[in-house]
Amino acid sequence: MSKIIQFIRHAKSSWQFNVTDHDRPLKKRGVKDAKLVSNHLKTNFLKPNLILSSTANRAKSTAMLFVDNLKLKNIHFEQKKALYDFSGDSVLEVIKNCDDTVDVLMIFGHNYALTNLCNSLGNTTIDNVTTSGFVQLEFEQNSWKNIKKGITTKIVFPKHLK
Repeated sequence: MSKIIQFIRHAKSSWQFNVTDHDRPLKKRGVKDAKLVSNHLKTNFLKPNLILSSTANRAKSTAMLFVDNLKLKNIHFEQKKALYDFSGDSVLEVIKNCDDTVDVLMIFGHNYALTNLCNSLGNTTIDNVTTSGFVQLEFEQNSWKNIKKGITTKIVFPKHLK
């Protein structure tokens, strides 16, 4: 039995509007990159059992683009304030508290949290999980609370596809 986490960093956001960090929308380039990455994933993709997103507008918007492109509308989707985290500590806490009936977990979040978690939990060093970046980690574990070190099985960044 294994557990799989699919991390997606929110797409490029716009600083054009006078809104709080939490409310920033996506840039046109962000929408394009999120579609590029999610379209690429269609060919060899493990569907998640659960999709979790930060409550931030840019993360939710990115999640909706992936959900639409990958036809995941029937998958349970939750927004969690704890995923609006930049260190990774709260994100790891959310992961460790996931129900063990979930085998494939998809998380939409932010940096530095995602880069930190990909490096501490995976076996491949990543300098920076880019906006719209997708990283998949696999663990030989049957319980989320026991997640420690896994294998980085897939990395897809927009720059790989351009």
